[in-house]
Formats: sequence, C-alpha cells, structure tokens
Amino acid sequence: MRWGWLLVLWTLAQCAWAETAAQIQAMQRQAIAERKAQVLAMQKLGSALFHDPSLSGSKAISCSSCHQQRLAFSSPVALMPGGKKLQQIGDRAVPSLTYTQNIPAFTEHFFEDDGNDSIDNGATGGLTWDGRVDRAKDQALIPLFAHNEMAAGNIDTLAAAIKAAPYWPQFLAIFSQTRLASNNAIVKRATESLAAFLHSPIFYPYSSKFDAVEAGKAQFTAQEKRGLALFNDPKKGNCASCHFSSHDATGAPPKFTDYGMIALGLPRNMAISKNQNPNYYDLGLCGPMRKDFTHQARYCGLFRAPSLRNVALQTHFFHNGVITNLHDAIAFYATRDTNPGRWYPKGPDGKVEKFNDLPKKYWKNINMDPPFGGKPGDKPALNEQEIEDIEAFLGTLTDGYQP
Repeated sequence: MRWGWLLVLWTLAQCAWAETAAQIQAMQRQAIAERKAQVLAMQKLGSALFHDPSLSGSKAISCSSCHQQRLAFSSPVALMPGGKKLQQIGDRAVPSLTYTQNIPAFTEHFFEDDGNDSIDNGATGGLTWDGRVDRAKDQALIPLFAHNEMAAGNIDTLAAAIKAAPYWPQFLAIFSQTRLASNNAIVKRATESLAAFLHSPIFYPYSSKFDAVEAGKAQFTAQEKRGLALFNDPKKGNCASCHFSSHDATGAPPKFTDYGMIALGLPRNMAISKNQNPNYYDLGLCGPMRKDFTHQARYCGLFRAPSLRNVALQTHFFHNGVITNLHDAIAFYATRDTNPGRWYPKGPDGKVEKFNDLPKKYWKNINMDPPFGGKPGDKPALNEQEIEDIEAFLGTLTDGYQP
C-alpha cells in the first residue's frame, strides 16, 4: 500500500514538473516572440530615420542620400556635399554599408578563427575606414553630427527634430517613457533603431551569382572562372590574401574581406578640400580622425579593407575615392610600381611623385605583396586581359542575381 501512495505522489510530481516546464517554455517562446516583434519594429523605425532629411542641419539630406540602396548602400559620388548649406565636401569616400554586420570589434592583434590561432594578423576590425568605433549605433553618430556631413547640430537639436517627425509615435509605442526621458535617451534610442535597420537582411542578402554558383544553381562563364583563379593566385592577383573568398570555420559564406588594416600608397585626391594644404595628411589608423594611435608610426597610412561584395556597383574606390572605376582600381594594384606615372603626378623637377599622399617616413608601412612590386618598366603581375578577367569575376559578387 505504501508503494502505491509513493507511486501516486511521484506521478503527481512528474505532472507538476511537466506543467511547470511547459509554462517556462511558453514564457520563453512569448519572450522570444516579443523581442522579435520589437526588433522588427525598431528596424522599421530605423528605416524611417535612415531616410529622413529633417535630421540634417540643411533639412535636405538623409543617411540614404549618401548610402543609396541601388548602389549597395554606397554613394553616386565619392565625396558627397554636406553641411548646413550643402557647401562642404566630405573628407573621405562614402563606403558601402552592405556586409558590415560581421565586422569584429577593433583589435591590434587578430587571430583568424580557422583552426590555426598562431598567426597574428595585426590591427583588424572596427567600423569606419579607421575602425575607431565598434558598434553601428556609435558609428551612426559620426555622420549625424559631422559639420561637413549631416550637421545635425547637437543632442538637443537632433532630439527636437526626432520629436517633430511623423514617426515619433513609433518611438512612444516601442520604448517606455523612462527610456525616452531625456534628449540623450531619445538620441540613444534613435541610434539603436538605426543599428537594428543596418543589421536587417537587406544589407546582407547573399544573393549574388557567386552565391548561386556556390549553391549549385548557376555556373561561372569561362572568363569569370579565369578571374576567380587569378583572384586567388598568390603570385597574380593575390586578392584573396585580404579579401577572403572561401567559407570560414563556421561554414558561413565568404565576406570577401579579412577586415584587416592595410596601407596601399594611394595617389592624393586633390578634390578633398583639406588636401589643398600640403602639410595635411589623412593617416588613417594613426589620425587625425582617430586619436588613440597618433604616436604609433607603424599604423600610419593604414585603412580597413572593405568587403568586395557589390563592388561592381560602386562608383569610387579606396578611402579617398581617388579612383573612380573598378577596372582602374584593379589596374592600380598591378601597375602601381611598374608604371607609377599612370597614377601619380610629376613634381617641378619632372619626376613622378610616388606615394604622394603619405609622408616618406611612413612608406615602410606600404604593402608590397603581389601584385604590387617591381620597378618602372618591369612587366606587371597582371596584363590587361587578366585585369578584365578579375573584373568579370568581381561582377559575380553583385546581389540580386537571377539564375
């Protein structure tokens, strides 16, 4: 009889436990559903903020003016006009916002997660050309308040513009009053919503021909195949050394970047107003926009390698936008050293002023790996046909491909 009661008690306990577990699971599902709904609402709100020109000092430009979806969220021109009267030009080229969701936080010593953690890849990661912020919500503040970009003024003027916008009720519906209790809090919620939008799938669709080939739904042309081989060949294009073209250790599709910092020795872009001053240099990782490595000579001239996905849609290349078509961007790598007169101006003495956008004391930082290298008159690592083949392959990285 005693064992019968014990069995009854055990059965009741099991039922109670099962009911409690079911309740916990239901609560977890409810919490996940609520969080998903909030994220979707924040993404919708972020899209409204992204497209709203009233946030700018001029009331004429928005984030989407410089980051247009048809151009992979890049710009139709390298240096967009901004400021309160749209009479100022940016100091750096407008980057694409696609495929930025996996950029790691900046570190001076990055070890690739590929099963071999013994190789130090050096300075890597962070958002912007010099990696000075790690989170999209922090990055959003830079163009909003830059005097030559959106020029929103200050926290108070930006918060006032947000409260006057037609989407203000969305803020009130998504966030509690305590989370909107001050102008600082309002701007913080705005940048969080912008970050949520920047992490939505339209910024990383993985819908290119390359992805279709990877999935067995398409085939490369003969020229595209040649271009991929040259892209990967360490003695030819050597592009994959910085723009990884294979799946990582997790099996995720390649982002076509290692997020690393590199100095390319680009020609100076005289369209940048500050470059009219011969003593001004944009040194990337060691300043002047980034302040924490200003005395680290080994970092001067280094900028983050961007993803090459959608690169064929872009109208300008590299951090200063000095090169304005993809063919020339590839050719620069191949002929920078063998034909420098093609890229750099001549000085008063008639000599080519190579690496004219970087003080000579930092030239040792400039990358010399293939296809760089050689001396004037040497045969370049890539001929014209090979440059065209790589260009054809890069065209397969454009999203929206229909097999």
